[in-house]
Amino acid sequence: MARAIAARADLLPALAETFREHGYEGASLSRISQATGLGKGSLYHFFPGGKAEMVEAVLAEIEAWFATHVFEPLREAGDPEAAIEAMFKTVTDYFRSGRRVCLIGALSLSDARDRFAEDLRRYFALWVEALAGALSRAGHPQGTATARAEDIVGGIQGAVVLARALDRPETFDRIMLSLRARGRLSPSP
Repeated sequence: MARAIAARADLLPALAETFREHGYEGASLSRISQATGLGKGSLYHFFPGGKAEMVEAVLAEIEAWFATHVFEPLREAGDPEAAIEAMFKTVTDYFRSGRRVCLIGALSLSDARDRFAEDLRRYFALWVEALAGALSRAGHPQGTATARAEDIVGGIQGAVVLARALDRPETFDRIMLSLRARGRLSPSP
């Protein structure tokens, strides 16, 4: 039975989980309807552009969450080392120690990648840029801060994939410890 929804934003969590679980192609309108409790007509009322508009709304919501909880703290923190450490805790919680699919990572690897390329690219670029800035302010050489940030963000994404594939959250936690060490300054020789 269809249910009343007050705002489009109320649908985003259910949509995100549906796309995480089934991917873009596998998330049929029937599955989306079942997950949201809305009929197809109501879904099109909220998202006239259909499934693509739903994904774009979910991606915007994810990017806004990461901007608030990850990117801005990395950019604005007076203590960049503490901000980097907080980033690791925040993403560990967000990805539930590798038990939660990164929708942006999953879309980046799927056939839907080209359809959402700008959104996907921007999310990762913002993360790398914010982390590289924090690493640089923490004392990492500017010439290597971006490469190190790319290694760390890529490592987090890989940890999510590997932990889910192996069904071993402890693998995610172990990799995160290793990546944390990459974010710290190496002792001077």
